[in-house]
Amino acid sequence: MGSRNILGYRPAGARLLGRKCWGKATALDSAISNNAPSLRSVAPRPGGDRLCGHRSGRGALPAAPGCLCPACSSSPLPALPGAGSRPGPEHREAAAAQLLLLGLSAEAALALLERSPALLRLPTERLRERAEELRRLGLDGGRLQRALSRCPQLLHVPRKRLQAAVRLLRERCLFTAEQLREVLGTCPAVLREEPRTLHQQFQYAYFRMGVQQKEMVKARLFQMPFAELRSRHIFLERRGLYETPHKGQTQINNPKLKDILQLPEEDFLASLAYSTPEEFEVFKKLLAREEEEKEEEEDVDALYTEDDDDDLDSDESRTARE
Repeated sequence: MGSRNILGYRPAGARLLGRKCWGKATALDSAISNNAPSLRSVAPRPGGDRLCGHRSGRGALPAAPGCLCPACSSSPLPALPGAGSRPGPEHREAAAAQLLLLGLSAEAALALLERSPALLRLPTERLRERAEELRRLGLDGGRLQRALSRCPQLLHVPRKRLQAAVRLLRERCLFTAEQLREVLGTCPAVLREEPRTLHQQFQYAYFRMGVQQKEMVKARLFQMPFAELRSRHIFLERRGLYETPHKGQTQINNPKLKDILQLPEEDFLASLAYSTPEEFEVFKKLLAREEEEKEEEEDVDALYTEDDDDDLDSDESRTARE
């Protein structure tokens, strides 16, 4: 059988990967051995468990210290996490090779596996399909590597979800092809979002804040959660420091979207809002209470509307019978 390394590879696997890719896989394996012991859980221990006398077939022998076989221990066998879905060495070999074939260096592939070791369990065909789909959507060349390093979960996202997000950004948000590539490269997590959530954030920036697509891309709009963007914008607005443009004009100089989004909260408050963290915390609590009250009012209005519709239907039915 030959010796196995940490990923369960056999030296004979070099024929499968090719010499160049196998060299990368060896480097990846060495890096995992030195820097990522947590990934050992997805591979069998080299050499397997040492057998006691019962399991090696040498007849009735005294219980071996620490042995967990049924003859040596009366306690039930402990369950191994994920034992039922542990991939075989050939599959792990092919999955790791597929990551390397995406153009990732051994170090980048190691970082990717540290963040998402479940990638080793994905079928290699699915890895290949997802990578090809991401390239078709605009993540070509180095963009794909950077996107996966920021968001390795992209390889788990269904194709329809990827396509729905891109279609919304192109057709409803009207980003150009180049702007879309920039958005996907800098904010790859948008491909995991619900299209409705993306559209809501875009519309808020476009209509409430008066920001155009070019500035959204430059400021990396989708890197900040929508709730945080909204809190910062309304805080500035109520302090008289931001104004929704009317026909592209404002009576004050609005802060740039990039500063609103990218400044740490402490710097945002000091240099843009001229406020304190305590005031901002109180404001966010009041804003959340306003939202709750607004939702309650909308629920009541909807209930009254349903009652009015029921009364109208009853009157029409009574008139018809008469």
